[in-house]
Order: sequence, then C-alpha cells, then structure tokens
Amino acid sequence: MKKKLQRYLTLFWATFQLSACTFGGGFVIIPLMRRKFVEGLGWIEEQEMLDLAAIAQSCPGAIAVNAAILVGYRACGLAGAAIAVFGTVLPPLIIISVISFFYAAFRENELVSLVMQGMLAGVAAVICDVVVSLCGALVKERSALHLAILPAAFVLVRFLDVNIVFIILGCAGIGLAEGLLRSRLERRRA
Repeated sequence: MKKKLQRYLTLFWATFQLSACTFGGGFVIIPLMRRKFVEGLGWIEEQEMLDLAAIAQSCPGAIAVNAAILVGYRACGLAGAAIAVFGTVLPPLIIISVISFFYAAFRENELVSLVMQGMLAGVAAVICDVVVSLCGALVKERSALHLAILPAAFVLVRFLDVNIVFIILGCAGIGLAEGLLRSRLERRRA
C-alpha cells in the first residue's frame, strides 16, 4: 500500500511540476512528459508514449489534459488518470486565479509583456525539439510511407490551407489500411 501511495505522489508531483513550468500548451508538455515518464521514471516505453501522444492530440479537449489522462491511466490505472489530471489542471488554475486578482496591474505592465514575448521563443524551441524527436523516431523506423506523410501533411496544412481535421482523418485511414495490409501479409506468411 505504501509503495502504491508513493507512486501516486510521484505521478501527482511530476504532472504538477510539468504543468506549472510549461508554457505553450500540449505540444510543449508532450516531450517533457516523454522525458519524465519514459526516460526518467521508465514507466512507459518510447513507442507507447508516441502512441499516447497521437491519441491525446486526436481527442477533443486540451492536449495536456488528454495526455495526462492517458499517461496517468497507463502508469497507475483509473486512480492514476484522476491524479494526473488533478496535477495537470491545478497549476493553471492557481496561476489564472492570481492573474485575475491582479489583472489590471498585469495588463499594462511592460515587464510582464516582455517576459511573455521571451516565453514565445522558449515555446518555439520546445516545439522544434518535438519535431526533431518525432522525426528521429520515424527515421529509426525506416518506413518510407511514414517519412512521406510528415512533409505531405506539412505542405497540405501550411501551403494548401487544408483543414487539420482532414489531415488527421486521412492519416488515420492510411494507418488503418497499412495495419490491415500488414496483418494480411503476416497471415499469408504463417
């Protein structure tokens, strides 16, 4: 029982810290969760974390909360999901409460404005880290299809202004077709 309680406390504290020190949304918190739960604690495998991140991004709602639910559930079951969500939403709730109390002072403060602009640079760096990490995993996988999807999705969204929902649905269809094809080929070989 004591070991389980310790694991719950570790989960809460990890999600609380990640949420409290992460600015930029879910795309920033995902690589930090990977670093914490895959590399640091060893609770989740690398490929499983990539799968959880994909599920979190495709579900409605905040990516950080979705990822916390999935990681918490994977690490500690249903109670872990609840603990991880609480640890993730508590810091923004506290910060927003404090900001709303002092809103007039924050609104016109030039120093606060400069700090927020500086945070944008940090967010951009973390998002670049996510892209590099995901591309590294794709290169290790050596799948020409997966390597082709990444730039194709970028071009469709950035230059052809295709709605991201269609990109996600298309990628889901491609993944489903690929999985079905692989299972058929494996059955034929067996």
